[in-house]
Amino acid sequence: QVSIIVSAPQAIDDDCNETGQMTAALLDWPQGTFASEIHLEGDKLKVVREIDGGLETIVINMPAVITADLRLNEPRYATLPNIMKAKKKKIDMVTPKDLGVDMASRVEILSVEDPPQRQAGIKVETTEQLVAKLREIGRI
Repeated sequence: QVSIIVSAPQAIDDDCNETGQMTAALLDWPQGTFASEIHLEGDKLKVVREIDGGLETIVINMPAVITADLRLNEPRYATLPNIMKAKKKKIDMVTPKDLGVDMASRVEILSVEDPPQRQAGIKVETTEQLVAKLREIGRI
């Protein structure tokens, strides 16, 4: 039984910051994004997350999806003996089918369109010209 999915905050290909949120939505699980600390408290997670104004602490039920901030990881460096041991270990390969996972897409792309063509701007030399142009187009 899976209780927590931890992912990067965004994909490296398009930097869209949607993988964790989409996963949580598709599973109907709560989410904690940009987590810099995670604490297990019974059947809940206390997540300290990075926001524009600093840090925010939230408590969410499990199962949950967490996206990690850089501060979540404090890397450990492998020793040479452990690297040598790891090279000898067998890696078990599993397929989605082995795990009972249906790989059929649950997201349907309805359309992809180019944004509308932008109109060319104008240059104004003075404040008076700017005010006159804004009046002309009905902005003031």
